[in-house]
Amino acid sequence: MDPNLNVHSASFQANQARRLPISEAAPIYEQLLAAFPTAAKFWTQYAEAQMAANNDEATKNIFARCLLKCRHVPLWQTYLNFVKKVNSSNGLEGIKEAFDFAINSVGDDIASGPVWLDYISFLKRSNQIVSLRKVYQKAVVSPNHNMDQIWCEYQSFERTYNKDLAKSLLAEFSGKFNRAKIVYWERRNAVQDIDFSMLAVPPTGSPREEGQWMAWKKLLAFEKENKQMIDVAWCNKRIVLVYEQCLMYLCHYPDMWYDYAMWLVKSGSVDAAVEVFKRALTALPESEMLKYAYAELEESRGGNQAAKKIYESLLGDGGASTTSGLAQIQFLRFLRRTEGIEAARSYFLEARKSQNCTYNVYIAYANIAVCQDKNMKLALNVFEAGMKLFLHEPEYILEYLDLLIRLNDDINARALFERALCSLPTEKSVEIWNRFVKFEQNYGNLTSLLKVEQRKKEALSRIGGEEKSSSSESSLQDVVSRYTFRNLCPCSVKDLDHLTREESLSRNMNRKLDSASTVLTEAKPAVVPDSSVPVSAKVVYPATNQTMPTTVVPNPGLRSQTPMAGNVQTTTGPVGGDPKFDDVLNTAPALVAFLTNMPQQVGGPTPDVDVVLSFIMQSDIPISRKRKADGRDDEVNLLQDLPVDVFKMRQLKKYHSSGSQSGSASYGSFSCSSGEYSVVTRNTI
Repeated sequence: MDPNLNVHSASFQANQARRLPISEAAPIYEQLLAAFPTAAKFWTQYAEAQMAANNDEATKNIFARCLLKCRHVPLWQTYLNFVKKVNSSNGLEGIKEAFDFAINSVGDDIASGPVWLDYISFLKRSNQIVSLRKVYQKAVVSPNHNMDQIWCEYQSFERTYNKDLAKSLLAEFSGKFNRAKIVYWERRNAVQDIDFSMLAVPPTGSPREEGQWMAWKKLLAFEKENKQMIDVAWCNKRIVLVYEQCLMYLCHYPDMWYDYAMWLVKSGSVDAAVEVFKRALTALPESEMLKYAYAELEESRGGNQAAKKIYESLLGDGGASTTSGLAQIQFLRFLRRTEGIEAARSYFLEARKSQNCTYNVYIAYANIAVCQDKNMKLALNVFEAGMKLFLHEPEYILEYLDLLIRLNDDINARALFERALCSLPTEKSVEIWNRFVKFEQNYGNLTSLLKVEQRKKEALSRIGGEEKSSSSESSLQDVVSRYTFRNLCPCSVKDLDHLTREESLSRNMNRKLDSASTVLTEAKPAVVPDSSVPVSAKVVYPATNQTMPTTVVPNPGLRSQTPMAGNVQTTTGPVGGDPKFDDVLNTAPALVAFLTNMPQQVGGPTPDVDVVLSFIMQSDIPISRKRKADGRDDEVNLLQDLPVDVFKMRQLKKYHSSGSQSGSASYGSFSCSSGEYSVVTRNTI
């Protein structure tokens, strides 16, 4: 965000300017108003400072700059005070005109009561009875905070001058006042969430800004309902007032400008809508959305030259629309609509020489030639000319293929497929292959279709990802894809979901196995233990000194028994080998094989669970059994010779019992610790 739009800094500077002489404060106000041109409170403060210094000309200049774009009641009250000051001697007519101007501009605001009362007091002092009655009758039907006071004064006024006339007039306006009173309470509820002290800044998506946007939308919707059932002209005047007040705070929101302009068009005020677009582009000069909307409005009402100037400004501003080629494409379409074939062709020949000309410009002009000019030959020539520049753009090739397929030119389409697949990198060819398969389904036979599918598998298997699988194998998913037409599938939704999940599991399994094989290739296992070296020293363990420190569960009840060999650093300090554990490894070669297959390095605080489980599932870990008296087999713990805690052994026995009863798996467990942590080895049969 622009640093000049810092709200807190602006408020601080405005407070500082209050304490300075006007000669020093004026540059500060000008700087603030350059950043916040719709900040009515800054305009009011600036005007009051000039009035206090008796700088009447400077004050007039300020009001000329701000009144029409700031429909803020306090600002207009300051303006009326200034007019009364400069016309205090013999300028009653000038004061009356100023009041009429203010009432016409902000008289329908819910906070306009003080302006009405001030006008009424002025007319009473000047004894203008006819004008006073008209003002009273307008004020009592305007929903504002002071309408009860105005109604009481009006009743007293009528009864003072003519009781007979008062009876008929009060009876007529009593119903209008009551209806306006009901509308006032509803309007008050619609206005209560609006913050009239906020400054206009670009939207950041904060809840406060979104709340203000919704509050203004709510007020606009209320005014458009016309619950007071007033005439259309008066209702439209109120809606215009709300839009103008809304844009004082949301002038950086392009949607509010667009809504305002489109409402004016719908109301029949096209010229006013054009002026709104001009103001919008002054406030948001970089908004391409508003420029296109403005050009569309001018073209729709026959202002082709005005629209052309807008398009040319888009081409010359160097914005994102220009660099992406969008401005050129839209100008091509505009020229074809308004000036014909030759104008569009001349501009395309000029645009293709530009550095900003992208493949989308070629596609757009080819589509114009096909759809509007009905010139298929020209479209093919355009695409072929673009192939010299955009052969490595899959989107461009797909558009060219679409045209050839629409023309039933299957020979050139096949040639383009082969040409593209030979030139494109494999990573960019996925969509081309998919389109090739679909093409063969419609234009080829079963043999050609199967050949293309096989070529696709072989090509995409080299890039990995989702397409990586056994290139020579077929799956049922291929058959489903081959015999699916639009939303018709040769299997149920349940079967399709099952096949999709199986394919996903297969890809994940292949990816995990490939990762595991890579780790095993890098590791140097020692499967056969050397008698001269402790077995635990021959096992390749994970390089925990290369990993991030992990949190280890303390187990102070166990003594130091660890399968770790060598000086391996952990979070609890170094540990060494254990002769008793070497004996265990000598009697359990399967455990040695499992520990050997463990990854040498893991890139994180813990190993990949899937990789570890894959090693476990591939390991053949036997369990010794003995025959009980009742004929059942009982598991023998391979580690039964190790001294363990009796309580711990009892817990493990209960654990084995529960596992056996489940019938799904049996577990062999061995617990060991070093310092303050415990390790449990879990083997799945």
